[in-house]
Amino acid sequence: MTLALSGQKVLVFGLAKSGVAALRLLRQQGADVTALDARGEDALGAVAHEVKALGATLVSGPTPPGVLASQDLVVVSPGVPLALPEIQAARAAGVAVWGEVELAGRLLSGVPLFGITGTNGKSTTTALTGTLFASGGKRTFVGGNLGRPFSEAAMSPDDWDALVVELSSYQLEGIRTLRPRGAAILNLTPDHIDRYPSHAAYGEAKARIFQQQQAGDFAVVNADDADVLGLARAAKAPVYGFSLTGKPVADAPALAGLAVAEPGGFRLAFLGEHYTLTNRALRGAHNAQNAMAAALLARLGGVTSGEVQAGLDGYPGLPHRLESVRVLDGVEWVNDSKATNVDSVLVALRAFSSGVWLIAGGKGKGAPYAPMVEAGQGKVKGVLTIGDDADTLARAYAGAVQVHACGTLAQAVARARELAERGDKVLLSPACASFDQFKNFEDRGDSFKRLVEAL
Repeated sequence: MTLALSGQKVLVFGLAKSGVAALRLLRQQGADVTALDARGEDALGAVAHEVKALGATLVSGPTPPGVLASQDLVVVSPGVPLALPEIQAARAAGVAVWGEVELAGRLLSGVPLFGITGTNGKSTTTALTGTLFASGGKRTFVGGNLGRPFSEAAMSPDDWDALVVELSSYQLEGIRTLRPRGAAILNLTPDHIDRYPSHAAYGEAKARIFQQQQAGDFAVVNADDADVLGLARAAKAPVYGFSLTGKPVADAPALAGLAVAEPGGFRLAFLGEHYTLTNRALRGAHNAQNAMAAALLARLGGVTSGEVQAGLDGYPGLPHRLESVRVLDGVEWVNDSKATNVDSVLVALRAFSSGVWLIAGGKGKGAPYAPMVEAGQGKVKGVLTIGDDADTLARAYAGAVQVHACGTLAQAVARARELAERGDKVLLSPACASFDQFKNFEDRGDSFKRLVEAL
């Protein structure tokens, strides 16, 4: 699609990563860009310098009256609510308002797009789908809400054979014409209650991924999730499901095909194909769901069955998400630093059958730890506590398993090395934020990996 942006007055609202990427793209296209951010220029730091270096006008701090309504186009970063009065006023004045992914999508309309949304598992499924397409020899862009902003793909549209994009509900609010060749909704659980008035409204934002699909496109949904199947009724393209049980929940829409988990892998029943899941990066029922969704997107998107299996086998996994760091003397060390809440630890524990030494703690979030204690029965051999919430964790596990107060991650790794036996797993899955001792969960996970590699 030819999109005439040269000389157009465009305002980019919000200068986080995707907003800055949109600004770069707009300047490449010759637009006259104003960049707006509520933060002051000092707080923006290097971003402010880049805005000016790109020849854009920076407006920092409170939004000046009428500045949005004077534009030809407003491009909104995902973190900026579209319900803001100034955005509504711009729309009322006839100004087009797009999300960053809508802008990029209009410049990439000739490349097949595979979009993935849901409450949980989006990043893993997006990265895995990208690996499967790359296994099939496709020059594949992987990004969106994961890693690289979508606008980076649009900077060089001829470089791509396939676009695999994670789409958050916030990003989907800002689409108008974005048309995924394949659109997946993985699951739907309560989230972002500060932005949406109801769970139904949150689901409606997710369902926007289907709205521009046409004949020849397809949808992929979790057939075990009643809410997702309800959203699938809005799909205009054939709907394919994936299921752990092979028995979709009641009142499911007609499915064009079904992927079903089985011991050691899954099958695409409608194609008569079986796939194995032996990759440590894809262990656990949640990753079986992610793998089935990715395989459906890839197979229906033109990747062969052999290429899909090769991609499943070679997928390296995402850092800090049940990441296998090393096996030392028969003990596997696993980095799940991304597990910053109790629910995430429950997912991790379900991926193991026994022999787990759990390193947990940090800046607690106030949620009870009792579900972790229950989920770990027969699996967790001991808990090694770190950080601010160590005492609370110790009280929760009292009488269930032995608790070792370690204080720091370094001490926990050293103690686990002494305790763990051949066949055991040492799992960093903290259930807490990292800010008491680390910059973020990535810093915590990287520290764990350095400590483990040094053993």
